[in-house]
Amino acid sequence: MYNYYNYFNNVNFQKQNLRNMDYQNDNLFNPYQGLVRGNIFKNLYQPYKNEKIYEIKPMNEQAKILTDIDALEFAMIDLNLYLDVNPDDQKAIEIYNMYRIENEELLKFYQERFGPLLLNSDVLNNMPWMWDNKPWPWEN
Repeated sequence: MYNYYNYFNNVNFQKQNLRNMDYQNDNLFNPYQGLVRGNIFKNLYQPYKNEKIYEIKPMNEQAKILTDIDALEFAMIDLNLYLDVNPDDQKAIEIYNMYRIENEELLKFYQERFGPLLLNSDVLNNMPWMWDNKPWPWEN
């Protein structure tokens, strides 16, 4: 079965699994860790009392890809807020751009395989109206 990890390997992506990415910046959680904590910045993260991190356990490949898209988009939003205040931080800009490119590729792959996620998706040009196609990610 062809999965999106093979896709990333075939296009020579630097990273293949958002949960295990090794980042150059020790001040940041990886996108998945930031998503489940609600903060990508390690020095700003303060767990509430004895909080236990909730691990997201996708039921299938489609849900896994959506989780990774969510994680990347969360990381991009958090970095965007940081860059609003620190616009000259080149390392943060590089990481933001890395996430942006990975997110674009992952969105493209998801939409080619499972259908559109966005109203402006290029997939809508090549496919009939697909918003109600099944199965939905939670129906497997």
